[in-house]
Amino acid sequence: MTITHTEIYRYTIPMVPFTIATGTMKSAQNLFIRIHTNEGITGVGECSAFPMIAGETQATCFEMAKDFATLWKNKPADAIGERLTELDLFTAGNYTAKSAFDLALFDIAAKAANQPLYQYLGGQKRDIESDLTIGIDTPANMAATAAGFLEKGVNIIKVKLGKTATDDIERIRQIRAAVGSGTKLRIDANQGWSYADAVLALTAMGSMDIEFCEQPMRKWNDELLPALCKISPIPIMADESVFTHHDAERLIRNSACAYINIKFAKSGGIREALLINEVAEKSNIPCMMGGMLESRVALTAKVHFAMAKKNIRFYDLDTCLLGHLEDPVTGGVTYSGMHLQLTDAPGIGADVEEAYLKNLVQVVI
Repeated sequence: MTITHTEIYRYTIPMVPFTIATGTMKSAQNLFIRIHTNEGITGVGECSAFPMIAGETQATCFEMAKDFATLWKNKPADAIGERLTELDLFTAGNYTAKSAFDLALFDIAAKAANQPLYQYLGGQKRDIESDLTIGIDTPANMAATAAGFLEKGVNIIKVKLGKTATDDIERIRQIRAAVGSGTKLRIDANQGWSYADAVLALTAMGSMDIEFCEQPMRKWNDELLPALCKISPIPIMADESVFTHHDAERLIRNSACAYINIKFAKSGGIREALLINEVAEKSNIPCMMGGMLESRVALTAKVHFAMAKKNIRFYDLDTCLLGHLEDPVTGGVTYSGMHLQLTDAPGIGADVEEAYLKNLVQVVI
């Protein structure tokens, strides 16, 4: 099965501004691709550029995608390992751009096998309930948002922190008071704290029943994570510190985390995500399936992956609920409350409306 051509789109989705410790995103800066083959099977892929985390923008992803498509043209689509290794030899990093191409190849493979992606990856359907995230705002506004989530039946709330530690403590104090004791709370500092701030915040929040804290410090402070893990009453989840399975091996070896957050935009897609999960599972480190600001195309692929791997025990799969003002996706995963439901369509089972795509910056290679 040979790749004949690739469609590449600057897949911008307008959204309500969303703020984390390292910055504010005013639109989803995504990339959408379709890889066509001589057998009539087309694979779709999507990535979401989050420059303050992965160092890639929509513009850099678009340019890299043109090079990737040229590199792959007239080559076998079913040699997934060979194709993805070519990308790694062509350029270091650029995992976000690579992830769209990875997803498209797995979509093609699962469609060729006439299987939904979760089945192709060896899994079966199971219940998956996502959290819903609150962006950084004043403590009072965040508490009001949390109370609103509760009224909508949200059972798990993720709270973005990482500003001034004392303000963050107050944010969680007010949110916990607003939602009571029956709602799970998890926090994400997005590298925003110093070591001293992390110690202050985490010890102060120890009595507030927090499930875990994602990425309390900058990843260049990873050597401080083992000490923080010993001090903190709240388990630490590594996020920005883990892009590849080599990162996962290093942190686990150093007892630097209790959990790991896997994101396709960091791992380069499914192939590396499988390796990260394998390394973590061997060491009894549960993982979370997370994301950036993907639409329901990549979100659907993430749900397939989560269903395929039992070591994925936490789900942060609310990306398209974080202020997206449009949903141009056809097919794909749907929400029942915060529970995610898949069809048994072959492959990923999602695409994007042609009417939406025709107005985007695009190229065919």
